[in-house]
Amino acid sequence: MKARALIITIVLLISLMLASCTPTPTPTPVVTQAPQETEAPQATAITYPPAPEFIEIGASIPLTGKFGSLGKQVKVGYDYAIADINAAGGVYVAEYGTKIPLRLTSYDDESDPTKAVSNLEKVFSEQKVVAYLGGAASGMHAATTAIAEKNKVPYLGISFAWWNIHQRGYKYLFSPFPKSPDQARDVFAALNELVPADQRPTSVAVFQEKTDWGNEEGGLFKSMAGPAGYKVVYYAEYAPGTTDYSTLILEAQAAGADMLLAMPTTPDGIAIVKQIAELGWKPKFINFNRAPDASTWGEATGAAGNGMSLFAGWHYGEKFPGVAELNAKHQAEFGRPSDILVGPAYGCVQILADAIERAGSLDRDTVRDAIANTDMMTVMGNVSFNADGTGNVLNPLVQWQNGKMELVWPLDQKTADFIYPIP
Repeated sequence: MKARALIITIVLLISLMLASCTPTPTPTPVVTQAPQETEAPQATAITYPPAPEFIEIGASIPLTGKFGSLGKQVKVGYDYAIADINAAGGVYVAEYGTKIPLRLTSYDDESDPTKAVSNLEKVFSEQKVVAYLGGAASGMHAATTAIAEKNKVPYLGISFAWWNIHQRGYKYLFSPFPKSPDQARDVFAALNELVPADQRPTSVAVFQEKTDWGNEEGGLFKSMAGPAGYKVVYYAEYAPGTTDYSTLILEAQAAGADMLLAMPTTPDGIAIVKQIAELGWKPKFINFNRAPDASTWGEATGAAGNGMSLFAGWHYGEKFPGVAELNAKHQAEFGRPSDILVGPAYGCVQILADAIERAGSLDRDTVRDAIANTDMMTVMGNVSFNADGTGNVLNPLVQWQNGKMELVWPLDQKTADFIYPIP
């Protein structure tokens, strides 16, 4: 028994000795890391190329010669619009990250198409223009639009109703201005709305000028009359610059025509209405597209020109943003509200500036595409373009009343009631 107790004691002593020799485990420290600071993103500096001093625009405008009265109106509209845009710093061009002022370089072509072509080539080579602005009169545009197409420069032009130019496949031509089909259609539409059915003139005489535009518009008058409820009873041609219209007038009167449609130049139109009065013909309605658009029409024709109507393309009485301000500026400088081509010319510059800003570039093709996609409010109202470059625009009927041009149709824009029959 003593031996057994001794063995147990020895085993316990050895166990205690082994336990005392085992190292005490070191506790694993818990390290709490402070949140790392996130650096603020660094703004990436945008480097723009040096901006040009100006956005260059070129034009050839008849300031003298037979279309001088029209060209002067167009030039005023361009100048006013450019001044207003530049007063606000110019046009923002994203490519350069800044606004750039517009600059128009224009030359007088003296109403000579050959000089107009030379002028456009000159501004193209010397100024490296981003766009062209048109001059005045259909024949002049026929020459200059071809140059724009050759040089691949966007061209915005008004003061021409000739539709055929737009049927030539031109890609760079845009015209926010009524065309021959609009004028021929609307002359009958306006009469049908303005005059009671039992009082309307129904027998039409057409005096067609022997020019490309005259042939186009005269033919459209003829083709659109019947479907609108009118009959062409007399149709005759004359050469520009004719001085004696007595044969045409007497034959139209003998045919029973009670309305006259024509598209004469201002001098030809003055001669026609004076001879109508002298020969005693009394048509109920006369519409001369082009001739009465000169501000001197009332003074030049007196009572003979009273009641004449035309599709002018614009009128200072239209109720669109910017028209009142434009008229105030024109009144201060010239003593009268804006002439009829001032508004469309102003609108051309508005359209170009808007297109450049949307394009964000001065690349001509990019600007051209932006013009094609225009849909904006201007001093002419809302403007957009068709695939052939013709514009979707208001086509107001204007009538001379006691020495003033009054807007008589459409009715929501009118400044005076339509006078019918003419005095």
